[in-house]
Amino acid sequence: MTNHPALRRQTLADLLHRTAARLPNKPGILCGDTCWTWAQFDAVVSRLAAGLHAQGLAKGEHVGVLARNSHGFAALRFALARLGAVMVPVNFMLNADEAGYILRHAGVKLLAVDSGLAALGREAAKRDTQISRFLWLPSEEVSEFPKDGAADCLDFNLLAATDLVQSPCPEPDFNSHHLLQIVYTSGTESLPKGAMLTHGAVIDQYVSCIVEGEMAEGDTVLHALPLYHCAQLDVFLGPSVYLGSTSVITAKPTPENLLPLIAQHRINQFFLPPTVWIGLLRSPLFELHDLSSLRKGYYGASIMPVAVMRELIERIPQMRLWNFYGQTEIAPLATVLKPEDQLRKPGSAGRPAINVETRVVDEQMNDVRVGEVGEIVHRSSQLLLGYFHDPERTAAAFEGGWFHSGDLGVIDDEGYLSVVDRKKDMIKTGGENVASREVEEALYRLAGVSEVAVIGLPHPRWIEAVTAVVVLKPGVLLDEAAVIAHCAGQLAHFKVPKGVVFVGALPKNPSGKLLKRDLRLRFEGRFDTA
Repeated sequence: MTNHPALRRQTLADLLHRTAARLPNKPGILCGDTCWTWAQFDAVVSRLAAGLHAQGLAKGEHVGVLARNSHGFAALRFALARLGAVMVPVNFMLNADEAGYILRHAGVKLLAVDSGLAALGREAAKRDTQISRFLWLPSEEVSEFPKDGAADCLDFNLLAATDLVQSPCPEPDFNSHHLLQIVYTSGTESLPKGAMLTHGAVIDQYVSCIVEGEMAEGDTVLHALPLYHCAQLDVFLGPSVYLGSTSVITAKPTPENLLPLIAQHRINQFFLPPTVWIGLLRSPLFELHDLSSLRKGYYGASIMPVAVMRELIERIPQMRLWNFYGQTEIAPLATVLKPEDQLRKPGSAGRPAINVETRVVDEQMNDVRVGEVGEIVHRSSQLLLGYFHDPERTAAAFEGGWFHSGDLGVIDDEGYLSVVDRKKDMIKTGGENVASREVEEALYRLAGVSEVAVIGLPHPRWIEAVTAVVVLKPGVLLDEAAVIAHCAGQLAHFKVPKGVVFVGALPKNPSGKLLKRDLRLRFEGRFDTA
């Protein structure tokens, strides 16, 4: 029996090789004016890997990526996988100090940037990091290296040019257990944690996505949410490469950009968080574009308000919906609510994906009874190895032999999970616990409400006061009394908001997740004189 390492190797680079061999002439990656077949994409990735290797990038080195969605981002992702280098994606909404912390903590020495984020990257690199070189990536709109590009910045196009690659990339000598990426959680704590994920963990998660989400080679997929986030990168782009689906990549998740792209490319598979789906529904352009190609719609990051789900089903009737729930540490898909259960189990996160085992437990790690609230815990081959340079938080996360998600949930009598709240978002008011999501669901049933976030604010009597932050639909007039009266007719008295704030928009990160901590800071003094 031979033990040649390549015989049984299963890495992200191998997945791309196989797709290019199966479907060499099929359109693979489209972005702006760039269109690569799978064979062309595979060749670009190989040349880029060889070029980086020639520049001294070695297996195991950590490479930061601070860039918006592009064909360049996608190519670098697979080139690093081919080299055995470790990708450290960075949220481009962070400031220089925040990004600098991640780059310093991860030990990044090479930072990839696009033209729009080069200045931020350089400022972040000055925060006591080890970064000595930069790599410029082409973007959706800028395909050529700037003429005034700095001498310490490598040019993606030159590295990937056939005639400049002196030697091929070395044959990988690692396997699925090798570290692929360190993804820093946006988290609720003061310092983000770096989740270490292997090739094998991420590939097993691809399988879960493909099986549970009914993804197929014939799909044409629009990737609009940021690729620095594991949802778009690993739930959708990675499986698309694995299957050989056509991927359309854009950096602009706005209705003005997305609706024409769906119509132009006949997109049939598309992921958005609920807040961005709401944005599409509210856009005056919605009715002006042909969306009949949409067949598979996915949402995540937060629970879809039932009223919004019903509106989606009514206005895009041919599109089936999936709710994908999870988190970075499980690569990230954990549970799935399938199309046939959307209206039967509204608000549910579904059941565990094929490669995941999930429980809801009490403080002693005992399963809670049906309908009782407990912490959601997982076991899976998709899980992180641990948090980079953080043994204490790693040990706490895996206490009792299960991964502790930090989410609170309940299981029903059919085994369906409902996420009650993050522990941090549970409002403790007057000695009672209130799940913000339950109040939000009630508010979405009020005609005229476009978006809402429910938070707890400091209160001299109630400790925390349930507070609704509301965005109204255009032309609608509602006052605080009307909102409170609506809730009083649907909720127990202690769950009814003590106050209502009307705003023009809710703060969100680039992945569409509501930033409730920003709202808590903004309105924390509202009840000081109550």
